[in-house]
Amino acid sequence: MTAIPLRAALGEYLAVRRALGFKLTRDGLLLGQFVSFLEEAGATTVTTELALSWITSPAKKSPSWLAMRLSVVRGFARFLQASDPATELPPTGWLPPCRRTTPYLYTEAEIAALMAAARRARWPLSAATYETLIGLLAVTGMRVGEAIRLDRADLLLDDGLLSVRDSKFDQSRMVPIHASTVEALRDYLERRRVLSPLPSEPSLFVHPAGNRVRYESVQMMFRALARRAGVEARSDRCRPTVHGLRHTFAVNTLVGWYREGADVQARLPQLSTFLGHADVKWTYWYLSASPELLSLAADRLEAATGGPR
Repeated sequence: MTAIPLRAALGEYLAVRRALGFKLTRDGLLLGQFVSFLEEAGATTVTTELALSWITSPAKKSPSWLAMRLSVVRGFARFLQASDPATELPPTGWLPPCRRTTPYLYTEAEIAALMAAARRARWPLSAATYETLIGLLAVTGMRVGEAIRLDRADLLLDDGLLSVRDSKFDQSRMVPIHASTVEALRDYLERRRVLSPLPSEPSLFVHPAGNRVRYESVQMMFRALARRAGVEARSDRCRPTVHGLRHTFAVNTLVGWYREGADVQARLPQLSTFLGHADVKWTYWYLSASPELLSLAADRLEAATGGPR
């Protein structure tokens, strides 16, 4: 089988993966840089030496960043091996250990403090937007990207539903919301109508200029709000992030089910669907995210088996 040029092979690889539902925005950018690196080196195939040289080239070389770059290259190299047996697969054993960060689980008081800090934002429209956004993330466990992609047309408030379109793996779903959340969103829509210079903008969450809020802006604003609210890191690996609101929702849901005596294993697929996970295995990770959850799960196991093991 004749090997195709690297640039063409990259196009095929991304097309195949995206057809399977992977968006690969970051991967596509990185692999484009990797192929350019190979082309500049005059290479026509992937070698371990060149791959490791590119992977370790950035000034920022944290274990997690190296692991991500290596994973992206290995996926592409596996694809290339089908048409070019000379392709080498860079090994994983040389990487330094990479520990997953500990999710920051917010207390009710901390979430209230974050929303209060948002209300004190300089611009009234920013205050309304970020107070509502933080509240919505806290009570639905939505991904930040899902929330900021919402349009006003995605709010089915009379039915108590949000329409989340084309999320991870191109999945869409309906998210039921509580009556209190419906009222909070109605209030925000009215404040947005009055305060926004572009009231006809389809985006739900907007900046003072009237345009859709961006992910980078949300990250920056959330860090500022956490400082103002006095929400501090618990350790170097457990820092308050906006994504922690999703973790908090999932853990609190599971804790509530355990306390109710519910069949958590039977209900887990419901939570997986609600969170928009492509596979329930991703939801199982939340079972290890909280000491209280682990304790409740251990107590349940002990009761079911007749004693500790």
